[in-house]
Amino acid sequence: MANLIDLLQGQLSEGLVEQFANQLGGADKQQTADATSGIISMITSALAKNAATPEGAGALASALDRDHDGSILDDLMGYATGSMQKKPEVNSSALNGAGILKHILGGKQSNAIDVISKMSGLQSDKTGNLMGMLAPIVLGMLGKQKRQSNLDNSGLSEILNQTIQTESSKRKELGMIGKFLDQDGDGSIMDDLAGMGMKMFGNFLKK
Repeated sequence: MANLIDLLQGQLSEGLVEQFANQLGGADKQQTADATSGIISMITSALAKNAATPEGAGALASALDRDHDGSILDDLMGYATGSMQKKPEVNSSALNGAGILKHILGGKQSNAIDVISKMSGLQSDKTGNLMGMLAPIVLGMLGKQKRQSNLDNSGLSEILNQTIQTESSKRKELGMIGKFLDQDGDGSIMDDLAGMGMKMFGNFLKK
C-alpha cells in the first residue's frame, strides 16, 4: 500500500518549497523546508487519528469525495503562486486550508503551530500560513489515492496507519506527534517535541 509521506515528498520539490518561502514574505528556505516536513507529519498523523473510528473514516471519505479529487497536484506551482485560486472552475473548498485544519486539528491547531515553529525556527505566523498552504495538498494526495485505488473507509484508515507505522521507524518525531495529538493539554509533550529540534525530521526534500 502507498506511503503517503513518500508520495508527498515526491511532489514537494525544492523549487516549490522555495516558492512557499517567497509566499510567506521571504521566509528562510531551510526553515520553510524543515517546517514543511513537520507539518506533513502532523497533518498525516492527525488524519490517521481521526480516521481510526468508523465515524471519522466515513466523514473523511465524504470530504475527499466531495472536495479533494487530487487535481490540485496537477499544478502545484500554480497553487503555490496563487494563479490556480483565480480560476473559476476550481473548487474553493478544496483549497480552503484554514477550514481543513479546523476539521483535522480542532482546538489543537494553535499548539501544533507552536510546536512546528519551535522545531523549525520559522516564525509562528509564517508556520500557520504554511500549514494552511500544505493542508489542501495532503488532502489532495489522499483523495487521489482513494480514487485510484478505490479505497473504502477501512482502506483509508489502513493507508494512513501504515504510513505512520512505516515512517515512525525512520522519523522519531512521529511517535511524539502522536502523543501530542492524544493529549488534552499542552504540557510536557510539546516541550519534548520542541526540544528534539528539526534534526529528527531528516532530509524531507530529495530534489
